[in-house]
Amino acid sequence: MSISPFATKNESEFRRADENDDALFYGQPRFVTHIEPATIGAVTQLYREILPSGGAILDLMSSWVSHLPPEMRFSRVAGLGMSEAELAANPVLDDFRVQNLNRNSALPFADAQFDAATICVSIQYLTSPVTVMRELGRVLQTGAPLIITFSNRCFPTKATLAWRSTDDFGHLELVEKYLQSAGNWSDIKKLNRTPKPSREPLLAVVARRA
Repeated sequence: MSISPFATKNESEFRRADENDDALFYGQPRFVTHIEPATIGAVTQLYREILPSGGAILDLMSSWVSHLPPEMRFSRVAGLGMSEAELAANPVLDDFRVQNLNRNSALPFADAQFDAATICVSIQYLTSPVTVMRELGRVLQTGAPLIITFSNRCFPTKATLAWRSTDDFGHLELVEKYLQSAGNWSDIKKLNRTPKPSREPLLAVVARRA
């Protein structure tokens, strides 16, 4: 039997320079976008291609914007993030929960409740990413897509050592390993969706609930 890439992981790989309570760091709302307009457009286009119209969407690690295609309609968009003020200001969310996934990785949703999920420019902050990926699989319908997007920007003191110790394309491999280790994902694809011309990359890992 093969061993999961993170079955015997070194816990130090998921430590951060700033190990203070994340609530302190995210206590002040940040009503800014963390990637460039062209990169945001690339995220939205990827969502347009993959998200099911009319479905229930979970925007995990959400904020005051979700970058969903404005012309698409969904039965529900639920957000989970760290800042109540940011989530409350997000116009596309039908409901939201405030939760620190690094303290509690259990998602407060029923099994098979969503038709798709997104994580935008936030995967680098998870200290228990495999557990979160497994929980995402639990709350998604069979065959539902998960879209994880990221650039080369982050808050370095809050990004994990595993993230900071590799390059952009190493991040693709890292996220793929998270999903493989979770054990409930299939059809994993690593994508380079960097818009041209652009000063920053837009990379994505897309998978389906097995």
